[in-house]
Parts: sequence; C-alpha cells; structure tokens
Amino acid sequence: MNIQSAINKEVFIPRDERLLVAVEVQRRKRKRMSFLPTGAKADYTTFICVSVTNKRPHQLFITKVKQFGGSSSFTRRSQWMVEQLRQVNGINPNKDSPEFDLVFDNATDQWVASSSADKCILVQILYHACQTYWEGKAGNLGKVTSQRRASRSHQHQEAGAGTRDSSTGSASRTLQARRKSYIPPRQTEFINCQSKLTGEACTMNLVIYRCKAFLNRMKNMMVANPTHSPARARWCRRRPVCGMITVQTPEV
Repeated sequence: MNIQSAINKEVFIPRDERLLVAVEVQRRKRKRMSFLPTGAKADYTTFICVSVTNKRPHQLFITKVKQFGGSSSFTRRSQWMVEQLRQVNGINPNKDSPEFDLVFDNATDQWVASSSADKCILVQILYHACQTYWEGKAGNLGKVTSQRRASRSHQHQEAGAGTRDSSTGSASRTLQARRKSYIPPRQTEFINCQSKLTGEACTMNLVIYRCKAFLNRMKNMMVANPTHSPARARWCRRRPVCGMITVQTPEV
C-alpha cells in the first residue's frame, strides 16, 4: 500500500471523506517550537492533503497530516474548509518550482514540495476542485432562491384580493433588502500560478506531472540505495541526496 492510500484509509475514510491528493512538504521558513529542546530537530513528515466529503452537499477541505518518526500511523493536525482558503500563491508563474504559499483566514503557510512536479499536481487538482465546489454551491443557491420565490408566489395567490397588493409590495421590499445585505462568499484566489495548471484543457499536463513525480522518485531511490562499488559510493557521498518522494495521486 502506498503512502497516499494509507493516509486515505487511516485519516479520511473514517471521517467519510475521499482523498483527492496528498503531497509531502517542508516549511520554507521553519517555525521554532517551544516544546522542542534547543537544537533538537523535529522528526516527522508533513503532508498537505485535499479531500472532499462523500455526503451532499459536498464540502472541500485542506488538511495537514503528519507522520512522526518511528511510527507507521498518520495524525491529522489541522484542517480548513475551502471557504477559509483565501489564496494559493504559486510563487513563480514562469517555471516549474516546488515552492508555494497557502493563505488562510488566520494563518499563512510557506511550503516547498518534494519536487516541482508534486507542487504542480497539488495546485492543478486543488484549482479544479475549487472550481467544481464553487460552481456547485452557486447552483444550490440558485435552486434555493427559486424555491423561495415559488413559495412566496403561491402564498400571494392564496391571499385575499384586498391584501394582495400590500403583501406583494412588502415581500418585494423584503426581498430587495435581503439581496442588498447578501454578501457572496469570497472564492479562493490563485496567483503566480502557471496558466497550464489553471486552464481547462490540462488533463494531459496532469499525466505528465505524475510521470515526472514517478521518475523523480525512482531517481531518488537509486541515489538512496547506491551499489556497493567503493568508487560509486564515494561519488554518491559527494552528491546531494534529495528526500524520497512518496506522493501517489489518484484519478479524479
């Protein structure tokens, strides 16, 4: 079982949610934790996950999941609704890069993914999930408004002729006041993101990024497990070793 399947089974399925994508990340600017001794290094792996509820109306969540060293289990640390996600900043719109920011109502997290391909997969899936979510919410709001209008119309038809004009005028004024006071929810803003990640025809791009992530993982596995040749070992020790990519994204 790969990492993503394990996270889905342990963290999201029990909560009746479906995991869309999980990407391993590290903070670009590490925060000092007061409960850690001076000089100690936190021994854990962090994943940014995007999930959706199975029950309707669907809810979209962004969740931070951690796996602590020496443990095979996963822990849900923080979770935000998509309404709390104000901005996704891709940092550089001109090239693939692993850095990105997530801006919430009460927090701003600066991350670097295991690879640029993993970051692109996350941004692309999150963008289209947000688009689907907001379109569905707008459709549900339209249905509720139509039902309310039909109900008011039926009540007006049953009302007496003497009070019909006054009740209609009162209902109209109330509806206008509600329209003026209604503030539509602020949708998530995607800035400094490549157009190929936020465009409509991007299925092929997603396949390409998945292939890149897979090849990068294979490369890191080979670097992390060199041959026993002394010359090969000395050469590998001189090369920087990247963290192993554990992201496997499902079909969406």
